[in-house]
Amino acid sequence: MIDFPAVLRTLAGLLAAAFMLYFPYVWLRRRGELEEAYGLRWFMGEGAWRDVFLLTTATLVPLTFLSLYWPRFLGVRGPFRPGLWNALNMLGGGLAAAFIEETFYRGWLQTLLLRRWSPWFALPVTSLLFALSHLFVAPSWLRLATFFPGLVMGFLRYRHNSVLPAILYHAICNVWSVWWMPR
Repeated sequence: MIDFPAVLRTLAGLLAAAFMLYFPYVWLRRRGELEEAYGLRWFMGEGAWRDVFLLTTATLVPLTFLSLYWPRFLGVRGPFRPGLWNALNMLGGGLAAAFIEETFYRGWLQTLLLRRWSPWFALPVTSLLFALSHLFVAPSWLRLATFFPGLVMGFLRYRHNSVLPAILYHAICNVWSVWWMPR
């Protein structure tokens, strides 16, 4: 028996992902703008590897300790222990999400906001919209915590004029979350 609601959710997710990944490039082509102007020429400039490493270490090491002890205070389950196939499925989805979401939020949306407002406004607004979008996937107040890594990803995109450093940080965070994020 076919689970039609699940099929519809999957199709909606695929359509949303395709839109978020390809719309910025279509937007650029129709307007005659260059991908470089939106950070969509992926490269690691000077200091990008260092910044990704330092920010990943500075955020995920403390979060690993928090994930071990904080869940009991929040009333949620501790770190997740998925089976092999479930873990591979989550890893693949998390890696794909890093490319898709960074292209849309940090590449396209953040650039548009930066053209109008200062980084002090554009980066938090982009991060807020990024965090709110996670409520569609799984409605939980804990999903709003993606606001904070969103700020880091926005900073990386802003500092290095490419979404690639933000994509790498995002992918590493998603891999981390498969095993350490409280559920």
